[in-house]
Amino acid sequence: QVQLVESGGGLVQTGGSLRLSCAASGRTFSRNAMGWFRQAPVKEREFVAGISGGGGIIRHANSVLGRFTISRDNAKNTVYLQMNSLKPEDTAVYYCAADGTIGLRVGSTASDYDYWGQGTQVTVSS
Repeated sequence: QVQLVESGGGLVQTGGSLRLSCAASGRTFSRNAMGWFRQAPVKEREFVAGISGGGGIIRHANSVLGRFTISRDNAKNTVYLQMNSLKPEDTAVYYCAADGTIGLRVGSTASDYDYWGQGTQVTVSS
């Protein structure tokens, strides 16, 4: 059974930093894209960042470009999201996702991913 477990969320002031982690178990994703999405209250889930299996292809949403960085450690089957210069509009539940298909595609829509974590809350106070 595949499980994705996020950690690292919390409450931080504007301008602060957080590092989210997502540990996968049940199968290896070293040849699969993984990504981060977020969903704020009364808003749709939106793409934040994605990374290919080998880490050579990385995509970030324009809203987080230059502030957030996605990375992965395949030896630990874990993907990370380093978030700097946080803003109140970054407040959301952050979800980790994994593409079940092996390949170089790094999708930016929820339908591109097959496995999801339970989410971790990030709250940025002004």
